[in-house]
Amino acid sequence: MMDRKKELKQMYKEIPIEAGIYMITNTANQKKWVGSTRNLKSINGRKFSLEAGTDTNRALQEDWNLYGKDSFTFETLEILKKKEDDPYFNEKEALQALDEKWKEQIQPYGEKGYNKK
Repeated sequence: MMDRKKELKQMYKEIPIEAGIYMITNTANQKKWVGSTRNLKSINGRKFSLEAGTDTNRALQEDWNLYGKDSFTFETLEILKKKEDDPYFNEKEALQALDEKWKEQIQPYGEKGYNKK
């Protein structure tokens, strides 16, 4: 049993850390939240903060409490393609540009979402 646990832990560590854009959708009212992260594995942390009732987005947290976790889906919209061969590549700026592109496309504001303009 211990070997399997160690093996799983090692496999998790070997998963490359990927930056990207993800979306949370409330399937009860179709409201969306779009955001970026430098580590897509951290989406689990977002789920945890919502389940704990400590998410920083009040409207999203209120709806999570109202509709329950089964009314929400989490999906990766795009993984940032890193340019290792480009010495001037700035991951933070590239991620910000992707974030703006997806928010422009989805418009998760006001009645349609939880993002603030």
